[in-house]
This record gives sequence, structure tokens and C-alpha cells, in this order.
Amino acid sequence: MAGHTTEIVPLPREKWKGTVIPMTTRSSSWYDFTIRPLDGDGAAISIVRRPSEEEIVHTPEEYDFPDSLYQDHWEKAEAYGVVGEDGKLLACIEVCPEEWSNRLMVTEIWVAEEIRGQGVGKRLMDRAKEIAVRQKRRAIILETQSCNTNAIGFYLHEGFELIGFDTCCYTNNDIARREVRIDLGYFFHREGKRT
Repeated sequence: MAGHTTEIVPLPREKWKGTVIPMTTRSSSWYDFTIRPLDGDGAAISIVRRPSEEEIVHTPEEYDFPDSLYQDHWEKAEAYGVVGEDGKLLACIEVCPEEWSNRLMVTEIWVAEEIRGQGVGKRLMDRAKEIAVRQKRRAIILETQSCNTNAIGFYLHEGFELIGFDTCCYTNNDIARREVRIDLGYFFHREGKRT
């Protein structure tokens, strides 16, 4: 949008801690999970993208703990973003090392609708990749939801791949709600992959 700068700047903890990210998910499709439980021969899991009869919408008001920057449990987090001339947050990425596994976790990534389509999301993810390389991390990991198909498409385009899922992360009915946690990873120095 004209008039907005999209320069990515550091978002210091002392100023931005607790800033709520107005992350609304809208999608016309979702990834449907079908799971045949473990038996003597194993299990069968199918994940298929399906069109939705009506738009799937999830808003921050649905959750007890809305997304926000520098939550207490992300002790070593660092955040970067785009701030408008009025001081309003227009985009952000927050990353935090997972020391025990030597991975960098993207804990938040968001771009306001008014500046989407300008490459801001890619530049934010490039920043996470730069940080991971600088910290000598073996991978970048993140969590998204099966109904957030636009984000999933972006992550796949950025080189991420499916590393896992959790069918009861948010409620005991996540599959029926079409909001299953999906974990994605980007790998450095992997046999047969990027170097």
C-alpha cells in the first residue's frame, strides 16, 4: 500500500513485550486428517487438502492466550518487524532458540493485510534463516494450523516440509474443527538436501 515503508527493524523486548498480534486466519480450504489407529500392522495417516463449503475463520478472540511478542516462556526470543509511521506494528517475526535440539523456532510470523504481496513475509523468513545460520542451528521449526492453507503454501515455497502434527493441541476436537497443529521444518546441511 502506498505510503507504508516496509523496512524490517529490530523490535526490542523492552518496548514490544506483550504486544498482541492481530492474527486472523481466513481460508477457503483446509488439510483434512484421516487416521487409522495403530494396530498390529501399524497405522495409516492421510492428509488431503479439501475445499471448504464456507470460509474458515479463526480470530484472536477465540483463544485464552492470543499471540503476542516476547511471551515469558520464550526467554531468549528476538523479534523483527515493520512499523508504520504511526508506530503501529504492520508485520513481525519472532524467533527463539531451542537449545537442547539446536534448532531455531519461529514463534510468531505475521504480515498485516495492507502490506501483503510486497515480499515482506519472505524477507522476514530470510531474516530467520540468517539468524539460524549465524547461530549454527541445524534447522528452523514452526507451528501452523491445517486451516491456514495460505501460510502452509508460503512455508512450503520457502523450503519447509512436514515434520509432524498434533491432533489435540488446541482442543479435544481439532480434526473436526479443521484446526490441527502442523509442524514444519527447514533443514540445513541435510544429506540430499540444501547445503
